[in-house]
Amino acid sequence: MKTKHKAAGFFRFLKWSALTLVVLIGLITSYMMHPQFGKRPSGERLKRIQQSKQFKDGKFRNSSPTPQLTQSWTVALSDYFFKKSGETSPKHKIPSVPVNWDSLFTRSHGLVWLGHSSYLLRADGKTILVDPVLSGSISPISGSGKAFAGTDVTTADALPAIDYLFISHDHYDHMDYKTLKALQPRVGKIIVGLGVGEHLEYWGYRNDQIIEKDWWDQVDLGNGFHVTVTPARHFSGRSIWSANTLWASYVLETPSLKLYLGGDSGYDSHFKEIGDKLGPFDLAILENGQYDLSWKYIHMMPEEVVQAAKDLQAAKLLPVHSSKFVLANHAWYEPLERISKEASIQQQTLLTPRIGEVVDLDAPHNSPNYWWKN
Repeated sequence: MKTKHKAAGFFRFLKWSALTLVVLIGLITSYMMHPQFGKRPSGERLKRIQQSKQFKDGKFRNSSPTPQLTQSWTVALSDYFFKKSGETSPKHKIPSVPVNWDSLFTRSHGLVWLGHSSYLLRADGKTILVDPVLSGSISPISGSGKAFAGTDVTTADALPAIDYLFISHDHYDHMDYKTLKALQPRVGKIIVGLGVGEHLEYWGYRNDQIIEKDWWDQVDLGNGFHVTVTPARHFSGRSIWSANTLWASYVLETPSLKLYLGGDSGYDSHFKEIGDKLGPFDLAILENGQYDLSWKYIHMMPEEVVQAAKDLQAAKLLPVHSSKFVLANHAWYEPLERISKEASIQQQTLLTPRIGEVVDLDAPHNSPNYWWKN
């Protein structure tokens, strides 16, 4: 009898375990159907992707071999969990400032850094927005990936109408579903790499709003504004799919400025190639932060950021991709500390505004503002 009871109990356990697994799979599947995860390219868009020189064996590829990890998964995970700085997040509010929109719009050439890789430019009468993440989080999981206190200086609803919106790639910390949904009615044109338009159409953007291009494609926006889509060394992916959309940087020429809008990228020869072909630049905006030796090929070290600016022949450098979210082990202020030292050594003019501060791009800048030390 005891054996029969044990067998019956075991089968009940298996039954409830199987039922629990089915329910769990169902919940995960249902959650993954949320629009924030985007949509895979299909139809004519997929055909165009398959014709790209960057697309090989079913995925987009970097120009140079680019392993995402330079160490084993076990070493990388061990470093991530056990060698993390005790200051990855600030202990106090980030010393940001409220955006003075009137001050921005009275300038011929102005810029406002909105934290991480989000920034808004005003150039020759046009309003340009790059990689806006203004929902307070970079994670698809509710309650995680929150922005540092003091960094949310504006909202998507508070932004002015946008003439040109650039998205460097489809990672959550650069392409925010909530922000882009809110902005859609006020965006003129949105410029993206191949495949990214599938997400945008799924989220309600019209086809005539989307300019979707490959590396080295050129776009005449009219009125003296011209864009060249340029390479980056990174990867892409939302949901469980990776590298099915193209990551990119951009060269934006206005009637009186030449700007390099750099998305995420590891250091490589493409910076010098872009500088030789399309430089010099009045300003280069480059990622500086969320780096680690374990993924050094897809994110630059601060010293490499300065070298990239030199390769691009940039008169001024604005480092972004820091001071708002935790995505790496380093102290939150370390990227700005290291790049300031290297820029001084290399005599590279560096802009380090506070989040929300209006920067006059026509004004001379001889030294960075060390706001993070306070």
